[in-house]
Amino acid sequence: MKFDAIKELYPSMVTLRGDTAYDEDGNEISYDADAVQTKVDELQADYDAKEYQRKRAREYPSWQKQLEKIYDDGVDAWKTEMVDPIKAKYPKPGE
Repeated sequence: MKFDAIKELYPSMVTLRGDTAYDEDGNEISYDADAVQTKVDELQADYDAKEYQRKRAREYPSWQKQLEKIYDDGVDAWKTEMVDPIKAKYPKPGE
């Protein structure tokens, strides 16, 4: 996550070795460690907030099976039998 934070704050960074960042020419990039930590915390909070999305994605059937369900039984059956149970199992925060 630190790489992503530095990359977002310093777009010229292409490599991170330990705590040292480098641009595409191999030049060291100095960065504000506090700003990077703040960005890491922000990215982590966003990642954590989307846990329900990752859980849903793992549990939904393949799109082929979902299309087959829609074709065989219609959109309403697909929604009530395939989508809604997973959404209920992993609700969005605040729902």
